[in-house]
Amino acid sequence: MPFDLAESFIHEAERELGAKLPVSYRAAMAQANGGEVEVLDDVWQLHPIADTSDRKRLARTANHVLRETESLRGWARFPAGALAIAANGSGDQLVFLRGATSFESAVHLWSHETGELEQVAEDFSELQGI
Repeated sequence: MPFDLAESFIHEAERELGAKLPVSYRAAMAQANGGEVEVLDDVWQLHPIADTSDRKRLARTANHVLRETESLRGWARFPAGALAIAANGSGDQLVFLRGATSFESAVHLWSHETGELEQVAEDFSELQGI
């Protein structure tokens, strides 16, 4: 179940990533940190941003974007500099691609089988929440 997120945790994630997150993604995570979206007739579980404010929120955000992305870096063909923001349960990921100092606002689908990227939205705000 998604819940609100303090701005300080978004700043901490950006500090650890060394890059700014897209504005619409930051706003969505501040309002509902996690949840599901529908993309290409598939349901995707959004990886939350780590929230260490209490034990309950820490447990609910154990699969946070930094941890999920780090685990995917060991997979063949995972794009360098990509940030995994959602999974569909079959290995595919929705990702942001990194620019020089920030992540681009476009959302891409990364296929774990082929390594191919397909842009599915110009901005995170275009994704349909469930």
